[in-house]
Amino acid sequence: MRYIKGIDRHQSILLPDTVDQYVDENNPVRFIEVFVNGLDLKTLGFTKAITKETGRKPYNPSDMLKLYIYGYLNKIRSSRDLEKATYRNIEVIWLMRKLRPDFKTIADFRKDNSKALKGVFRQFTLFCKSMDLFGCELIAIDGSKFSAVNHNGRNYTKAKLNKILKAINKEIDDYLHQLERQDKKESDIQQPNEVQLQQKIDDLKQRLMKFQQLQQQIDASGDSQISLTDSDSRMMKTNKGNDVSYNVEIATDDKHKLIADFDVTNAINDRNQFSNMAIKAKDVLDVPSLEATGDAGFHNETEVAICEQNQITCYIPKPKVKSTEGKDQLYSKADFSYDSDADCYICPANKKLNYSRQTNWKKRKIQKIYLCADCKNCPLRPKCMGDKRGNRTIHRGINEHLIEEMEQRVKENPYYVEKRKELVEHPFGTIKHWMDQGYFLTRGFDKVTGEMSLTMLCYNIKRVLNIFDVKELINMLKRWSIDHSFLFQLIYLCSKLLNLIKIKQINNSKSLTNFFFDKSAPFFTQSGSRGMAC
Repeated sequence: MRYIKGIDRHQSILLPDTVDQYVDENNPVRFIEVFVNGLDLKTLGFTKAITKETGRKPYNPSDMLKLYIYGYLNKIRSSRDLEKATYRNIEVIWLMRKLRPDFKTIADFRKDNSKALKGVFRQFTLFCKSMDLFGCELIAIDGSKFSAVNHNGRNYTKAKLNKILKAINKEIDDYLHQLERQDKKESDIQQPNEVQLQQKIDDLKQRLMKFQQLQQQIDASGDSQISLTDSDSRMMKTNKGNDVSYNVEIATDDKHKLIADFDVTNAINDRNQFSNMAIKAKDVLDVPSLEATGDAGFHNETEVAICEQNQITCYIPKPKVKSTEGKDQLYSKADFSYDSDADCYICPANKKLNYSRQTNWKKRKIQKIYLCADCKNCPLRPKCMGDKRGNRTIHRGINEHLIEEMEQRVKENPYYVEKRKELVEHPFGTIKHWMDQGYFLTRGFDKVTGEMSLTMLCYNIKRVLNIFDVKELINMLKRWSIDHSFLFQLIYLCSKLLNLIKIKQINNSKSLTNFFFDKSAPFFTQSGSRGMAC
């Protein structure tokens, strides 16, 4: 039969002279190599960036970082799968120069360098900014739930614990009653004896004590729930039901949909996260002012006020109110109009509600209270007050005028709200479905933040690789590394000089000479030659 045939497995062949010939010039692994080699791992805080003179030699953190970036770019996150890739993946063999660390060493690197990994994400963001890849004008903010390493059955809320404790107490009572009636039962009916019943009661009491301790832990923490496997994770509502997760917030720039910054929280909703992410993004982009948009879940008077104080203009739509058409519904606050000049509300009966007093609602939000002086004989009272006594009051937040101004902006510029979906939903869709990284493999805030740093870094790398050719990007990265290195060297020299002046160690020209020719400075190359700053 005429088919394309493979070669004989036992036939001798002439392979390429070097491993480098297996990887073409436009392969992304070449960019990973150049990017990681240009990082100052010591300054970023990587463990084993400085080796000891004695003991077993460690793997270079540079090599381990390259392995993880490659893995997260190619849907390989498990330490065991990464170990296998070092044996059979030609790109990994090229990148690691045939180094083959075991899975425990690979897993420990991610666990021990959580904060440093966030620094690597920040370095790539700075590189993208220097290449003018951020528009620095409009960002979109949103949050999404990522599954934690914690089964739903090992998460307990106060309500769930109360239900369990009630069921256990009832079961104990049933066994006790059964124990009391033991002698009254007919002898020919098979039933647990006294010893078996007592054993079941003791087991239930131990379970009862365990759940009571969990209840005490929740009360002591001041939280509403507790997770046993990953104590920092929380039960959250997702599109697929309730799940123990983390809430990941991102700020995406509108120019190329690059992620400017991110945060991992265990807040069950986005209501109090907007200002935090907007300010972080503004600091990263280093701009005097910024425009930010989000969905209705971020609609919060306090958050908008904080953004305004930091020169951030918000575009957040008002949450939709459920229709009450056809229902016997009382007048809501929306039926009252506010007169800013007179500082009062006008009711549907054209009566004034004047400012009465100020209150701190639930010790979280300061509100002004407006009171109507004459509701007793109002013909619209049944529609306004129902069966309630007294006069109608309206609560108004002290920063509610900012919400009204924002709602007017949204009405005049609907583009911002429409743009939000394509800006910020796109990264989450790519990360969760295309990159298959909608769940964590580590536990605890620090570790999951480090893991998410790798995810966000690789998402940005994918975006940039779609914009530039690999060779072009490598040349840009090399130029940036030189400029960035020079700036870092200058900062290092200035800080060290100031420290020496502070402790009065510069007494003569000799000490000044020693300062500038200090071989421990980070701008010296491995060969010992001085860098650009000197």
